[in-house]
Amino acid sequence: MDYLRSGDCLVVNETEVLPARLVGEKEGTGSKTEFLLVRDLGDERWHLLVKPSRRAKIGARFRFGAGRLLCELEQRAAPGLWVGKFHSRGEVNAALAELGQVPLPPYIRRPPEPSDAERYQTVFARHKGAVAAPTAGLHFTRAMLRDLEQMGVEIVPILLHVGPGTFRPVRQTEIRRHRVEAEYYRVSRKAVETVNRVKKGKGRIVAVGTTTVRVLESAIVRSEMATEAQLQFGHGWTDLFIYPPFRFWITDVLLTNFHLPRSTLLMLVSAFAGHHRMLQAYREAIQERYRFYSYGDAMLIL
Repeated sequence: MDYLRSGDCLVVNETEVLPARLVGEKEGTGSKTEFLLVRDLGDERWHLLVKPSRRAKIGARFRFGAGRLLCELEQRAAPGLWVGKFHSRGEVNAALAELGQVPLPPYIRRPPEPSDAERYQTVFARHKGAVAAPTAGLHFTRAMLRDLEQMGVEIVPILLHVGPGTFRPVRQTEIRRHRVEAEYYRVSRKAVETVNRVKKGKGRIVAVGTTTVRVLESAIVRSEMATEAQLQFGHGWTDLFIYPPFRFWITDVLLTNFHLPRSTLLMLVSAFAGHHRMLQAYREAIQERYRFYSYGDAMLIL
């Protein structure tokens, strides 16, 4: 809080993590199978991932919660991605909420605990749709937000539903050939008015997390001479991949956790702060035994 000042604008991601992990049995064999719900398609259909993938076949049926919830795989949507139709004794969404678990990142090598349902949500989570938390936001409490507002810092929510692609490492030798999975975002008119006013008034736009940065740098309209840009109202899907070199039009300050090697998140941070500076920061973090990843420490890049 000592690094923020009156006139700054703190932009946060108000996505809420779904209880998107389901563990059940395949009909006919009883073999344990894990689902990750990725996107609600409507009519009780979801895009989902199946683990182990060899159990995923068109027509395969799976049971959860002693048969309270059933899912039948209808078609393959993309490599590794399926469309599943859910059926329930009762309301499907209620069954999903009761039987689903918090989808902790794969590097947290333990089953979800009851406390994760609260700890893995930010205090500004409002709209369900993410399969991972925007983890930089986990560092805030409601008391901190009140204190920041009293200091004269404006707090602006935007939305980006974090998808499973956030965990997909970059395996391409040529970085630009990597493709980021599109994620849904939304920017309100009020958010646009506030961000553009603060930017014009020479206040700083402080992004809480890489997900927020991707929205701020996706939902823009540039001037005719491409010398400046403004945030733009609307919603849609962004597959923006930020890596060095990249011009940041809106973001002035970034709060972010320490990320995995070969991740798109680390590349975004390197583009923002500079590759050499990030190497120095990570060396110090390792030396000082900082905690990395989702439940880890954060750094503020000014």
